[in-house]
Amino acid sequence: MPAHATLRATQSPVTVRVFTQRFSATRRGARLARLLAVDQLDTWGLPYGGDLSESVAAIVAELAANAAIHGRVPGRDFELRLALLHGAAGPGTLRIEVADTRTERRPPGPDGLTLPPPDSESGRGLLLVAAFATRWSVLDRDPVGKIVRAELDLLP
Repeated sequence: MPAHATLRATQSPVTVRVFTQRFSATRRGARLARLLAVDQLDTWGLPYGGDLSESVAAIVAELAANAAIHGRVPGRDFELRLALLHGAAGPGTLRIEVADTRTERRPPGPDGLTLPPPDSESGRGLLLVAAFATRWSVLDRDPVGKIVRAELDLLP
């Protein structure tokens, strides 16, 4: 096997497009994050109103609302980052990250989700993220806070 074939098989995905924006940790900021996320996808050629766009809108809406409500620190913003990654062996991945500066209120990871009581008015947001995303996780943010990352594998 040629050496270049081995290198390609072991290379990580390559980031080809990135969008990063900070928003006020308010409900209005969360709404704006959702609107700008789907607008950015459309700019990248992933059409508004398509299945991917609708999934991203739902994920960003939930993560941004959580950052504004549960991750809010007075005077601090939250950050949305979208990254379009090319895969080594396929069409790639869309990565969504929402970061806030609250460290002590960390959501459960994918293995720690539980269904809320049927009469509960909250507690279903991360279940929706899990339903729409291919995978998701909660990461530490340096120097303070957390990042909730969701990834969607793109179809050819």
